[in-house]
Amino acid sequence: MAILGSGAVYSRLTEVDADGNVTAGLAESWEASPDAAVWTFQLRKGVEFHNGKPFTAEDVIASIDHHRGEDSKSPIKQIVDPILTMEAPDPHTVVITLDGGNADFAFLLFDYHLCMMPSDAIGQGIGTGGYMVDSFEPGVRAVAKRNPNYFKGDSRAHFDSIELINMVDPAARSNALLSGGVDFIAQADLKTLKRLSAAPGVVINEQPGTKHFMFQMITTQDPFTDNHVREALKYAVDRQSILDKVLVGHGQIGNDQPIGPANRYHDPNLAQRPYDPDKARFHLKKAGMEDLSVDLATSDGAFVGAVDMAVLFRESAAPAGINVEVDRVPGDGYWSDIWRKRAFCASYSSGRATEDWILSSSYLSGVPWNATQWGNEAFDKLLVAARTELDDAKRREMYGEMQRLISQDGGVIAPIFTNHVEAHNEKLAHDDVGTVMEMDSGLLIERWWFS
Repeated sequence: MAILGSGAVYSRLTEVDADGNVTAGLAESWEASPDAAVWTFQLRKGVEFHNGKPFTAEDVIASIDHHRGEDSKSPIKQIVDPILTMEAPDPHTVVITLDGGNADFAFLLFDYHLCMMPSDAIGQGIGTGGYMVDSFEPGVRAVAKRNPNYFKGDSRAHFDSIELINMVDPAARSNALLSGGVDFIAQADLKTLKRLSAAPGVVINEQPGTKHFMFQMITTQDPFTDNHVREALKYAVDRQSILDKVLVGHGQIGNDQPIGPANRYHDPNLAQRPYDPDKARFHLKKAGMEDLSVDLATSDGAFVGAVDMAVLFRESAAPAGINVEVDRVPGDGYWSDIWRKRAFCASYSSGRATEDWILSSSYLSGVPWNATQWGNEAFDKLLVAARTELDDAKRREMYGEMQRLISQDGGVIAPIFTNHVEAHNEKLAHDDVGTVMEMDSGLLIERWWFS
């Protein structure tokens, strides 16, 4: 329930608005040195944590340090590793020095893991956000009540209390909304969306975004160590069929890399990989194989439609001499027991607001969320160089080359980008909706209200 922490209980130094611009959070302003290597943040004054402790620069340093260190297992370790020093010239100023320039650093501080916590109570559920935790059952439900001392006053966090319920089954979510049991559901069931939208008092909210569905191959395990095998599997995917049948058209075709049409540096000139069983067979022969059999772990606990996507892949791969054994596993424990452990499995990514953010989080060699364990020296060098490149045309070229490297060499089969399709009752109201991730860039609980 990351949405509870990052969008309700905690605050971050920066936010990203509905137009994709980085805006003030707990930092009311910031400036970077000309080389973007030294960043100075001016913090809001008068902010208190839920326990009454004043928010200061000391808390910023401790909250970021929580993810740093050689032994850190944090999924955003790669974001904070470039930090050389953090200094507090006064209680409301933080100066962060990086090991090299990063023009997107202010965006990165919106990552939902980088929540600000009290320096003496790290990880104890105490934040500066609009809501305070009342009860929490991990993976089941959470209840929070409004923070009467919220630093944004009455302009945000409009509900007296909120309840989050985890429902893996899409039909259960739809029924809960239709019966009035809940006010909002994420990841609406696309197969029954027409019926849902026709129900009295139900509003469908759909936004294009960076979220994409994937099959991930661990490239350090056979047979996926051979890029010809990976290429064969990529050519064996009928993307249009998956878009039509899994998303019912609510998305775009993907090209086996994470930068989609909603991203600033998406490369429209990267040749789209077609469905081509003959080319898949060609790559199998290059790998010394006449046919191939692979086990694919999947569950609708990974994402709605994951099982259907796997079955469609099995059907399209058969003419290429590829037997995809679909292993439907339980949704409970999928992300702890299957993801990053099974050699071939279904997965998804919500994407991120900037190219560096998503690429550094999931594709840089050795980072925790590089689930395919893919490593490419040329890619790593380009990624670091693009962070400090201020010439927009050159930067675009660099990100285009990185997209090509992932698509042609990586361990990800990413056939589709999905729109954020959510549903709520007509009592809920909102302004323009953010698309960095689902649920209004994760800030629905704070931004929305009852009309």
